[in-house]
Amino acid sequence: MASKVFMPNIPSKNHVAYSGSMAPRSHSSGQLCLPKKKADTTTSRSQSHVSSFITPAMSTGLAKTSSSTSSSSLAHMWREVQGCNNWDGLVEPLHPFLRQEIIRYGEFVTACYEAFDLNPKSKRYLTCKYGKKNLFREVGMGNSDYEVTKYIYATPDVNIPIQNEPSCGRWIGYVAVSSDDAVTRLGRRDVVITFRGTVTNPEWISNLMSSLAPARLDPNNPRPEVKVESGFLSLYTSNESDNKFGLGSCREQLLSEVSRLLNRYKGEELSISLAGHSMGSSLALLLAYDIAELGLNRLDPKLDVPVTVFSFGGPRVGNSSFKERCEELGVKVLRIANVNDPITKLPGVLLNENLRVFGGRYEFPWSCSCYEHVGVEIALDFFNMQNPSCVHDLGSYISLLKCLKRDQAQKDEENLFNRAKESILSRAQNINMEPLKNAASNVLNLVQSQRTEFLMDETILGLMNSFALYILL
Repeated sequence: MASKVFMPNIPSKNHVAYSGSMAPRSHSSGQLCLPKKKADTTTSRSQSHVSSFITPAMSTGLAKTSSSTSSSSLAHMWREVQGCNNWDGLVEPLHPFLRQEIIRYGEFVTACYEAFDLNPKSKRYLTCKYGKKNLFREVGMGNSDYEVTKYIYATPDVNIPIQNEPSCGRWIGYVAVSSDDAVTRLGRRDVVITFRGTVTNPEWISNLMSSLAPARLDPNNPRPEVKVESGFLSLYTSNESDNKFGLGSCREQLLSEVSRLLNRYKGEELSISLAGHSMGSSLALLLAYDIAELGLNRLDPKLDVPVTVFSFGGPRVGNSSFKERCEELGVKVLRIANVNDPITKLPGVLLNENLRVFGGRYEFPWSCSCYEHVGVEIALDFFNMQNPSCVHDLGSYISLLKCLKRDQAQKDEENLFNRAKESILSRAQNINMEPLKNAASNVLNLVQSQRTEFLMDETILGLMNSFALYILL
């Protein structure tokens, strides 16, 4: 994936970095640097000539075989992609299936932004523009094979005297479940919960409430040592208390719907996938912890439904006790973070995991008040001088991941071409006809020639095509 690797001082075994080329910049240590590739005229020219040997029927067959193999492989390794082994061996280099799933969950989050109505004159102001049945189609994801089952609203417990926005619940995300067709492709029934990031003024203020507060989400065991950022906790647990018929809290809505879906599909292979950007990733992590702490994902004593968080540009959420408890409960968190994104450094700019222990042995007295990131990090590296805000933009995150995908696809094409060459030569040898072997070798050398652009008439092309098909078939 990368032609150069500079890794003199990796800060953590859970940290892998990929860099983009959105602007020239120097790369710090611990980065996998991906410089722009020079065009390979030899390969492109060879592939363009070899493509003339492949008939449309052969191309269709290869495409179907590739798609079937891909789906089948993902269905067999979905637990690894969901982090059952903490993504060991999948992040460096970034496995194609893992990258594919990260992009897919990122696009689910993008749908939240695209569907959120910010027009004050609209009847749907601060809610979703579309109904549940039409959401994916309206945002260009009609082929997702997921069905939205519930919209989620959050009520910031913040009063701003000068604000013009109504003090009510804002649409924050949705719950969706995979269709029967998707179950075959994914290998399980997937319950997806996605959250958008900060948009409204009260949400920004909630983000600035950076003091730690005990989570106390399990009434039977409050665990006062487990602390999370008070603003995120407030957004997660607050309801419309001033309205007798108002919405319940974001937490109540989510736990009720997750329980309903787990009971409905009990007996099937299940997964719970949570995805969010910025503030949304914090809510995703709080929900994942809540589900596991209450044991909602434990369908029987020997079966826990995997709970996985895909965090895009997410801030820190809790202290070291919160991190340790998430790990004990088996909550898996994959953090995709831009090293230039300031939001990923918050809260705890000073009091964080880097200042909790001295000399690797002695904890400072304030260690319980230090924020810590949870999970495995995939670090991207992109920046644009003309648009500095791109460092936190979800679209920029997904675009870079897709660029990495295209680079890998080009390598796969080159490997396919080399395998085809070896196969042709091998079959020629098995036929044990020296003239045919020499002719096949000459054709391939002709196709790969860098020194001459061949202009052939239709007769010659037809002969070459017939000859290649004879060897292949």
